[in-house]
Amino acid sequence: MHPIDLAIVILFLVGNTLFGLWHGKSNKSTSDYFLGSHKLPWIASMFSIVASETSVLTFVSVPGVAYRGDWTFLQLAMGYIVGRILVSIILLPMYFKHGVSSIYEVIGIRFGVPMQKVASVVFLITRTLGDAIRFLAAGVVVQVVTGWSLPLSVIIIGTVTLVYTLSGGLKAVVWLESFQFGLYLLGGLVSVAFLFQSLDMPLSDVAVALFAAGKLKIIDPDPHIFTKPLAFFSAFIGGTLLSLSSHGVDFMMVQRVLGCRDLGAARKAMIGSGLFVLFQFSVFLLAGSLIWMFMHGVPMQKDREFAWFIVHYLPVGLKGLLVAGVLSAAMSTHSSAINSLASSTVNDILGGRTSLTVSRVISLAWAVVLIIIALLFDESNEAIVMLGLEIASFTYGGLLGLFLLSKSGRHYRSSSLIAGLLASIAVVFLLKFLGLAWTWYIAVSVTVNILTTAVVEALLPGKDSLARE
Repeated sequence: MHPIDLAIVILFLVGNTLFGLWHGKSNKSTSDYFLGSHKLPWIASMFSIVASETSVLTFVSVPGVAYRGDWTFLQLAMGYIVGRILVSIILLPMYFKHGVSSIYEVIGIRFGVPMQKVASVVFLITRTLGDAIRFLAAGVVVQVVTGWSLPLSVIIIGTVTLVYTLSGGLKAVVWLESFQFGLYLLGGLVSVAFLFQSLDMPLSDVAVALFAAGKLKIIDPDPHIFTKPLAFFSAFIGGTLLSLSSHGVDFMMVQRVLGCRDLGAARKAMIGSGLFVLFQFSVFLLAGSLIWMFMHGVPMQKDREFAWFIVHYLPVGLKGLLVAGVLSAAMSTHSSAINSLASSTVNDILGGRTSLTVSRVISLAWAVVLIIIALLFDESNEAIVMLGLEIASFTYGGLLGLFLLSKSGRHYRSSSLIAGLLASIAVVFLLKFLGLAWTWYIAVSVTVNILTTAVVEALLPGKDSLARE
């Protein structure tokens, strides 16, 4: 990298660190540290949600999806919007009604503390595996930029993240993610403008060429909806259920809206994030398509397309700006995962009886765990973004089914609920073996969870003392 680019990267990293340390002074309690004292503006929470779920994966994988294929990935994002509307209608009112610090407290109120702990453990496992993929994706970017090995890149990112995460808490995480979202989205738009200029072709000619090559296809009418994850009905329904689960029962995402002042602000943040995700995916898919034209369709290493273009073709200054945005957004995303994992551990597993210092130690422990597990992952034949979404689908259905059951008026015993939860997770492994598209995992696992719970409840005699209204 040119010294100017390197200076820009260093400046942003130092700025992030100082910002986190500065925010750390305002954290006086675990409520400040984990929920931002319920004073987060909904716009900041909205941008934070978008940055958390798509930042690094968007940079390294989504342009590659368009480079190697088309825009059918947008079908998932269409479902995301519907899913977040459902979250705002079904789940958010319940969370704000009970004034919980962790969403799994709702399960505890309804079915008892043991089930709250079970739900939290499922979240902790899912989030740990999912964020390990994000660490891997961030490592891919650093590897391309610096030439370091992938393991070394993961270790460096994880280590630097700790500096401001342990001090700043959720407030620092949300504000940094909001800023980084604007930064890397601007970077994507500037890259698109640079590519149009470099192609030196009228916009209409570019569109015609991409359309003729089949690169702009959005809707895939493939009738094999149960084996093709990006066939329209499979992708749209899968995207809806994935968003309903990830933004309704995954505490990392819900934590941001719990930090808002009230339910109305939380709903704005939740639904608005879906619209921005659709726009963001469109920008980076366009970048991937234009890079395909720019490179004349030359085969490139998977998930390296955009990062490679940044390093080798962007001019001095702009290159440093984009690299800084990617790396900073990556670390901000990881810090949010660390904070939510620690929050769930404190509130659900330990009953909220810890000091701010202990909470920070727990955050440190989760950061180390994430780094270690990330080092155990390797890249598969699938795009990294697809692998990350598939991992989440293994347990999201079980958690979503548990929350839907909590809204019913029936009593359920812990044994019935656990049986349903385990069955919903086990069936996903069977579905994967049978070759069903991963976009259907949540739909099937939710159904299996509810049916299994009802059947077991009907078969077992007596009442469970832990079941509550």
